[in-house]
Amino acid sequence: MTPPTTRPALRCVDEQGITTAEYAVGTAAGAGLAGLLYKLLSGGFGEGMLRRLFDHVFSLLGIG
Repeated sequence: MTPPTTRPALRCVDEQGITTAEYAVGTAAGAGLAGLLYKLLSGGFGEGMLRRLFDHVFSLLGIG
């Protein structure tokens, strides 16, 4: 008769730092998006786009 095989004990993996890493990636992505939007909106393209948007809204409200 063969002896029973022993399996290694399952290790409990500590995933406590995973959420911290996810927050760090999310924060970096948010900062990158904010920088991109700032760059777009602070240039001539953004100024023209905002001007057209406000003109359109004002015309819908009957102000301008």
